[in-house]
Amino acid sequence: MASVMGLLEEREAAARVRAEELRVEMERVAVELADAEEVLERRVIARTELAEALAGGGEETPASPAGVREASAVSEKAPAPVAGSVVPRWHEAATVNSLAVDYRRIVELVESGAGVGEGVSAKQLAAGLQLELVPGKIEGVRSKARRLAERGWLAASPTGRFTPREPTPAAHASSGMPSGRGGGS
Repeated sequence: MASVMGLLEEREAAARVRAEELRVEMERVAVELADAEEVLERRVIARTELAEALAGGGEETPASPAGVREASAVSEKAPAPVAGSVVPRWHEAATVNSLAVDYRRIVELVESGAGVGEGVSAKQLAAGLQLELVPGKIEGVRSKARRLAERGWLAASPTGRFTPREPTPAAHASSGMPSGRGGGS
């Protein structure tokens, strides 16, 4: 008859192996999800472009510089975001209003300075969003914050904390401050 301690060690080892297998699977699924979201984003853009082209009534006009500027201005207008929508890449004209509500709230929490200096952890974000502080909810918030960081809305530190993205040189110049962060002495 095997010892109780030996049986528990065997069960622990099996659980450890299973947990590692699931971690590997989770990473694989996360990569597949990111790829699928990119494909979805491209298809949404293609559908939007086609709808705009068809709405033009089939009029063919030679492309003039003014026409090119008008077309680019129209394509930059984003439809109202919906829950579960793809996070667009950040660009100069982007505002948080182009993000779905959950993502917008995360950006606003990070920019409000919760956890000033070192950044905001996923747990702090979950608390700020008034979510139950359980691993599933915290990981969901971490996933959304990482997606925002990948798309340029936030910056992620190697420690896993999130900070506002660095202002661009144009933003530095327009703020009148060398750092663009409000100056100080």
